[in-house]
Amino acid sequence: MSISDLFDSGFRKRNEDHFAAIVRVAMSDGVINDAEKAFLDRLATRLDISEHDYKKILKDYMSHPINAPHSYDMRLERLYDLARMVWADHIEGPNQVSLLEKLCIGLGFTPDNVKYIADKALSLVYYEVGQTEFIEKMKTMNQ
Repeated sequence: MSISDLFDSGFRKRNEDHFAAIVRVAMSDGVINDAEKAFLDRLATRLDISEHDYKKILKDYMSHPINAPHSYDMRLERLYDLARMVWADHIEGPNQVSLLEKLCIGLGFTPDNVKYIADKALSLVYYEVGQTEFIEKMKTMNQ
């Protein structure tokens, strides 16, 4: 096995674990609604999750470890990507905010702050800020 095969394998595993963590968050209320299903479909495509692996993860998402990013910057980078996907999927109103709040918890943000974090993230994505500006503005919101 070459070093590139190891890297590819590790990268795929991380993507699968990340996807399984998002499925776990979506299943936190016991069901995946239509908006969450559409989001998961889009996320699976972006993470290069095969249809076979997608179905396997849906059946057994609890067997995958939750690997929330350790660094605050990495959490904000993932939040930026997830907020953009939620926004791009046109999940409207409270469903949009509710889904992103669940994802914030899955990323390791404090449950007491997730409503504010999700609202701020969606607002910044609405105004089409880039990732660097998004991270800067999210960091300054607590100051």
